[in-house]
Order: sequence, then C-alpha cells, then structure tokens
Amino acid sequence: MSPKAKTVYRCTNCGADHPKWAGRCDICGEWNSLVEEMAAPRASSTASGRRVQGQKSMAEGGSVAPTPRLRDIKSSAGRRLKTGIKEFDFVLGGGIVPGSMVLVGGEPGIGKSTLLLQVAGRLQELGHSTLYVSGEESALQVKLRAERLHGSAEDVALLNETLLETIIATAGSQRLDAIVIDSIQTVFTSDLEGAPGNVGQVRECAARLMRFAKETETTVFAVGHVTKGGGIAGPKTLEHIVDTVLYFEGEGMLEHRVLRATKNRFGSVDEIGVFRMTEEGLIAVENPSELFLGDRLHNSSGSAVTALLEGTRPVLIEIQGLAAKAGYGTPQRVSTGYDARRLALLLAVLDKRAGLSFSQLDVFLNVVGGVRMQEPAGDLAVASALASSVYDRPVANSAIFLGEVGLGGEIRPVSQTERRLGEAGKMGMTTAYMAERGIPKRGTRGIEIVGVRTINDLFRQLFNG
Repeated sequence: MSPKAKTVYRCTNCGADHPKWAGRCDICGEWNSLVEEMAAPRASSTASGRRVQGQKSMAEGGSVAPTPRLRDIKSSAGRRLKTGIKEFDFVLGGGIVPGSMVLVGGEPGIGKSTLLLQVAGRLQELGHSTLYVSGEESALQVKLRAERLHGSAEDVALLNETLLETIIATAGSQRLDAIVIDSIQTVFTSDLEGAPGNVGQVRECAARLMRFAKETETTVFAVGHVTKGGGIAGPKTLEHIVDTVLYFEGEGMLEHRVLRATKNRFGSVDEIGVFRMTEEGLIAVENPSELFLGDRLHNSSGSAVTALLEGTRPVLIEIQGLAAKAGYGTPQRVSTGYDARRLALLLAVLDKRAGLSFSQLDVFLNVVGGVRMQEPAGDLAVASALASSVYDRPVANSAIFLGEVGLGGEIRPVSQTERRLGEAGKMGMTTAYMAERGIPKRGTRGIEIVGVRTINDLFRQLFNG
C-alpha cells in the first residue's frame, strides 16, 4: 500500500515545513507566512535498513563522481552572449553567461514580458536559437506584442505550456541557447501536489530549470511576480537558487524604466540600465543623467542635484523638496524615492543644528524619475533642496551636492568622488559642494570644489552670500 500524502504548513519566506499552522515561522521569524500544502509521500525504509550504520549506508544509492582539478576545467569567462541591447548587457556584467539562470521581477505591467521578448528577438537575430515559453498569454497575444516590436521577435519559437516536464523535454530536443519562462509562478511539476505558484512548486521548478541550464549550457530567463511588499513572490530560496536577480522598476505614468541588478554571480550588483517605454517597445537610454536632468526648471527653489553611484555607473539625479504651511493639525511627511525614516532624521538635524523648524510645515520630497536613492551620498542635496524651499531661494543650476549628513550636522565624505565629479563635469556642472575631507587630491577640470564642514557652513554660502 502506497503511503498517503500529508498536509504540511510551508513558510513562503524561507520554505521551512511545519507540522501544524502557527502565526510565526520558527525558522526565519516571519509572521503570517505559513500556507497549507500537500507534501509528497516519502518512501518508507525497512527496519533492517534503519539499523544499518556506517559509510556504506550513507552512500547507498550514490555513485563515485569525477573530481577534476580546478586548473583542468575549461574557463568560459570570456564567453558571453551579446544581445545588442547595451543597457541590458551592461546590467548583466557585459552580456549573458551561457548556462546561467536570470530572474526578472517587477510590478504588473511594468514591461517584464516586453523586455524579455525583445531580448529573445535580438538573440534570434544574432543566430542564437531561443524558445519563449508563455504560461500566461495565448500564442496570439504574444504574436501581437511581437508585431509591435516591428518584427524583431517574430522568428522566436513559441511554446504555450505550463507543465515543467513538457517544457524541459521540448527544450532538450532542440539545441537552444536561451529559454524565456513567462512566468515561473505559472509553471508546475506533476511530481508535486498543489497548484502552480505555491511555495513547493515554485522552488522545485526553479531548481530543475537551474539544473537544466547548467547541464545543457542553456541560459534560462524567468519572469517573477512581485508581492505587495515589492519582493518576488514565492519562497526566498528562489532568489538564492538563481544566478542573477533583476528588478524592473519605474512609475507607471512615466515613460522610462530602470532595470536594477540586486544579485549577480557574474558581475556587479546594483548596476542599473535605463530604458524608455515606447509604442515600439523598450529603447535603451545610454545617458541616464541627461534624461533625469532634461526637464529641470531654471532658478526654481527646492531643487538640488546629486550624483548617485549605481553599481559602477555615476548618475546625476535631481532632488525636489517642498515645504509648505500645514493645512491640517499634523504636518505631512511624503517621500518618493527616498527612505522616509532617513527624511525624518534629516529634518531633526536641520531643526536642531541649523535652526530650520518644520514642525508647522508639510514636507514633500521627490527623487525625480522614479529612481530610488539607496546611498547616503544624496543627503546634502536633500538638505539643500529643503532649505531652498523654506528660504524660497534657488540654488545655482550648475551646482552639485555630494555628502552624507551626520547627526551632529557635520558633512561626511562619500566614496569614489572623482568618478561622480567626472560625470558632473560632462553634464556642465561648474560648482561642487562637498565635505572638506572628501576633496580629491587631483582637481576636476572645469569644476570649482567648495569644501564645507557642517550644514551651517553650507547654508551660509548658499543663502547668505
């Protein structure tokens, strides 16, 4: 008699199994993350088998595997497939590594499927055979999107399937260079019970696709849905399994999108690529700084520019701040693209150290272009934009601000200053305000560097000169 499947409660965050439901996972500590699933029955072991001990029992069922020396293994470091989409190749670290698995996540409608269909089309045009597996759209819907791309993807082979075994069998029967799975949450294996998209199915399907990629040197791209919190749906182990995790970001009303690498075994993390969404698909933007500063108003208060280092690329970003009289009892604090807790900290520093009180003012902060500021190098620009709004006095359009603001009001230096200043010089900036200790030994041609020690020093130069 075959054993029956039993019910387990699996954590959607870490994938740990629990015999009964609980409000909190004992392994990772996440709350409300346990979901009910049917676990596949395990083959029972005999009583004699349980009593067997020693090396023989531990190796039972295995075989001796080859163990080559590392120096004898052929390196594929120089083998990367170029898609011809410069920003996409840049984020991946110079191109696609054969046999890798890339997970692409993002909000619904942001352009994940369009991007990967374009990538598949470019690879096919360059002679690299590609299979597009659609589990969400019909063949006609995929064809209509391909036609919008002006035929660049019409030669890509299409498979409408969600059963993993069929997908792998079909891919294995062809000599493919790349496969696109749209999406990983729709794929399921018949070896496990449960609906597509549950924790066990997602984890097992991803692991098998990863193994297929390594064994055949076929690159696998997988689209991943995101949760309300912005993370990729499914177990956290999904992101550990794959080689590269890319997030496609952007505001729905804006035409540009940002592709960000949060994990990359073959390149730098936090690299970004910028694209414009058009009727003909996504177009790479080779100069993001020009895009983000293109619509900036001249002589407008509440605006300042900083240079963020996204991976290895410096990008100039405009920071907009607005401080207005509060219309209600409790002043509002609204931040877009900047950490709200960091904003609260800066407001407290400006109040305590610079005498700028925001207790009766609504404060609105916006990082232009839908970019998320993740490093403290932009603190000085945020403080300058807010002070400019309070004083209603604009700062020079040709000025750039680089520095972290400490709790004592001191200005701290940032890393890789020369690269940031180099990008600022290309964009026509003529003055840079930064920490005294961070001034580079070699000056930057065309940019006057003004060293400041505290927030008060900066504001005296900006507004009392």
